[in-house]
Amino acid sequence: MALIRCDFFSDVLELSTSMTVILPQATSTQIGLSGSARAGAFPTLYLLHGLSDDDSSWVRRTSIERYVAPLGLAVVMPQVNRSFYADEAHGNRYWTFLSEELSAVAGGFFRLSERREDTFVAGLSMGGYGALKWALRRPERFAAAASLSGALDVAGKERSGQWRPDLVHRVFGDGPVTGTGNDLVWLLEQADVPALPQLYVCCGTEDNLIEDNRSFVAAAGDRGVAPTVDFGPGGHDWAYWDRTIQDVLAWLPLRR
Repeated sequence: MALIRCDFFSDVLELSTSMTVILPQATSTQIGLSGSARAGAFPTLYLLHGLSDDDSSWVRRTSIERYVAPLGLAVVMPQVNRSFYADEAHGNRYWTFLSEELSAVAGGFFRLSERREDTFVAGLSMGGYGALKWALRRPERFAAAASLSGALDVAGKERSGQWRPDLVHRVFGDGPVTGTGNDLVWLLEQADVPALPQLYVCCGTEDNLIEDNRSFVAAAGDRGVAPTVDFGPGGHDWAYWDRTIQDVLAWLPLRR
């Protein structure tokens, strides 16, 4: 595998930013690790970070590089700060960066497939929310999307005042999140269900976000959407995410 920390300029954000990228490499003599890479463009997983993290966190705190090595899967991990993958009301346009610019920039630098069946998205916590929002708003882009311990009820947290008012105000402004493109339940209600990618939702039963995840799964069921669901022991921590990202990788509909 090749591990690249890529610093580049974003025209959307109007600033320099970073992404961490894992690229497949076919190897036969590396001790303790077998690498695989197919001819042509690589299937790609966009892997999103959480609220307190950055683009390097998945590599620093899990064995994601080792897990994807035999799969021939490229992994693109962007940097979005504490934006909830949104065009911030009082900040920067991270949703536009994510959904319009990132894949074009990454695809220009690296040999990444543009085919829907080769493209996937996943994330943890804030990144789980971002992954499902991206999949629900741009279903034509992805074959599958996974949320690990996702903060999936942003609208409910805003209504209940459970989050810091300054964070909510900066990202979402003074208007309601409910009924907007930042509300996952509303996006489910608007979705063309047959056109959606496969969805995966997991969360630890000791995680304080477990009820948000259960509510999302129930709302999905009401719309006739049936995610793959894994609610089992675990907290909101890297031990859980290092374990469950392996389950997500095994679940991805990769063309072998």
